[in-house]
Amino acid sequence: MVAIVASVPTAASAAPGVVAIRAGRLVDVVNAQVLSDQTIVIEGERIRSVGPSAGASGPVGAQVIDLSRATVLPGLIDAHTHLTSDPQLGGYRSLGVSAVREALYGARAARMTLQAGFTTVRNVGASAYGDVALRDAINDGDIPGPRMLVSGPALGIKGGHCDNNLLAPDYNYTGEGVADGPWAARAKVREVVKYGADLIKICATGGVLSKGDEPGAEQYSLEEMQAIVEEAHKLGRKVAAHAHGTAGIKDAIVAGVDSVEHASLIDTEGIRLARQKGTWLVMDIYNDDFILQEGEKAGILPESIEKERKIGKLQRENFERAVKGGDRIAFGTDAGVYPHGDNAKQFFYMVKYGMTPMQAIEAATVNAAQLLGLQEQVGAIAPGRYADIVAVDGDPLQDITALTKVRFVMKGGQVYKAP
Repeated sequence: MVAIVASVPTAASAAPGVVAIRAGRLVDVVNAQVLSDQTIVIEGERIRSVGPSAGASGPVGAQVIDLSRATVLPGLIDAHTHLTSDPQLGGYRSLGVSAVREALYGARAARMTLQAGFTTVRNVGASAYGDVALRDAINDGDIPGPRMLVSGPALGIKGGHCDNNLLAPDYNYTGEGVADGPWAARAKVREVVKYGADLIKICATGGVLSKGDEPGAEQYSLEEMQAIVEEAHKLGRKVAAHAHGTAGIKDAIVAGVDSVEHASLIDTEGIRLARQKGTWLVMDIYNDDFILQEGEKAGILPESIEKERKIGKLQRENFERAVKGGDRIAFGTDAGVYPHGDNAKQFFYMVKYGMTPMQAIEAATVNAAQLLGLQEQVGAIAPGRYADIVAVDGDPLQDITALTKVRFVMKGGQVYKAP
């Protein structure tokens, strides 16, 4: 259980808004160890100090949060989400949803994600800049939600995974992120940055949930991807590449993308290239369960379910090979394909397919923070970083599924969940 105590008199004086958290077990993800009986002192949004509770003199008048019977961790990070997507609106059902409704749905998804212990997310693809609006509403304090880095519309080729291929030719509709050719792609990078994107998402290959394409087929050419990466990096934006297929994965890495999303059919050479270039892999190895078990009820196209049957198991096996190959892996789930708030269900599969529990936790904390370029702000419980802190009653290093039952959530020094 978590107890919040009003204040305890101690030796030092407290500034307004000072909080002291008593942590029974604290997961130190920087040094890959668990510390016992620690006190975290928080002032405002930031962590002021971390140290042993025994003999410590905390600030007088500080609010004390007693997590002495819990395991305390940094706020978790999901590097591949779609908060404005409703997983029950697959396939043709999605055509009846306005961009405004998507953004409003995102407000609920953001709250659910935060309640699940994910205090930071990277949103990689949303129509009409709904994720930009959602990020700004959270930052302005209008609604609760995680810290967000957002891409706006994902870039892709006409008729490809990042286009909308559900409508008949009569509608003459093209997705807002479509850009064919190197110079058009450069212009699209500039456009999405103009309208608020923190990063660029591209579709290097076909996808599972799109109509009429194959996940293994390369879509953007190497020349197009190189132009996008050069333009994005010039503008201070990282590039995340959706890539299932073997050739598209390798060309994306050669082009210089910062992360490869999905990486389902990565081969030995791709694993070597990613390690050599320092490219992050973000492999969503949980959502196969939802697509195959619930996809038909959610309106997902039969062809998409069949695609998933072909590559889901391969993706999990290749994840294991990438772990053994020493690639850099960050936690990302494709939330929005499955119900929001279930993000932590992926930890089980990461451990099943080759990671230790500590490695899986690192993937969702220090590793993901580094991928997002926020390593000085989030991803660890350390002085100067945001006070993004979660707690569970069990020991996730013994049973990783404990992370699916987060009991306490603090983001930026504010408690959002306290049983």
